[in-house]
Amino acid sequence: MTPAVPEIRSVPVSAITILNPRVRNRRIFDELVASIANLGLKKPITVSPREDGGYDLICGQGRLEAYIALGQAEIPAVIAEATPEDCFVMSLVENLARRQHRPLDLVREIGALKTRGYSTQEIAAKTDSSAEWVWAICFLLDNGEERLINAVERGFIPPSVAVEIAKAGEGEVQAALADAYEQKALPGNQVLAVRRIIEQRRTSGKAGISGSRGPRPNRPVTADALVRAYRRETDRQKLLVKKVSLTQSRLLFVVNSLRQLLDDDHFVTAPAGRGHAHPAQTSGRTARPGGGLRWTSPSKPPSNATSGSSRSRTSCRCGRSKTACCVRSSTGASPAPSPRSG
Repeated sequence: MTPAVPEIRSVPVSAITILNPRVRNRRIFDELVASIANLGLKKPITVSPREDGGYDLICGQGRLEAYIALGQAEIPAVIAEATPEDCFVMSLVENLARRQHRPLDLVREIGALKTRGYSTQEIAAKTDSSAEWVWAICFLLDNGEERLINAVERGFIPPSVAVEIAKAGEGEVQAALADAYEQKALPGNQVLAVRRIIEQRRTSGKAGISGSRGPRPNRPVTADALVRAYRRETDRQKLLVKKVSLTQSRLLFVVNSLRQLLDDDHFVTAPAGRGHAHPAQTSGRTARPGGGLRWTSPSKPPSNATSGSSRSRTSCRCGRSKTACCVRSSTGASPAPSPRSG
């Protein structure tokens, strides 16, 4: 079934509302404006119509602002039917899929979804993230722990360890790290990374600004708590690696099985010999010498119709035709005796 072609029309730029505005780098924006001015718009923006006749922007804020900067009154847009909430989520997912974003910019988008009333599980499903990671990010955002968020996004510490640090006072964390190092429960490089983050957090504050540390809970943090948090994150990552390996093994098994079936002459020719036509999806496929498939037009025979692969369809190892030999054997009938046999 052919997918529906999206509707593209010219939309007034003044009628478009940006639901999820983002601050842009001025140099990159100027390059985008120059590109559109010289080459034109390569990809339309995506909008959703509102009941009042306006439009909500789903993706394409930079292109829209570039058109406005160039003094254009209208812009080509793909029209997609969606609710304002779905438009916001689609815009968020589109932003998350972009590269060259600062980690803090991405997690703020997660916080915006949380503010709009989405649960941790819903955010995890919409952004293809784990619920544990989403919960940790939301907790750190609520407590203004931008420095810890950056450390998590850069892979310096697991989210669970960052949460434990945010919940405790500075002295408690330092003592817990010392105990963990003495007990060899955490790797030395991990302890050093956490110490550096804590020192930066103490001198520059949670958000990199002095004096912005805010209140701290009184819950004590021990070496065991840090070790448990680190091991939970390690176990989660190991489980993810196992799932990926299992999926890869299954896919390789399926691919190899299909390759063996397609290389088997009986599998390819037996349905045709019994009067069964190939499905429309496989009517344009021909066997390639040495195994595999070669795509050809269903209305045109392959150019190498007389190649060895084609001859293998009409003859058998015994020298007789497939119809006279193999097909009869597959249906249960005895093959006709060979004239050369005694």
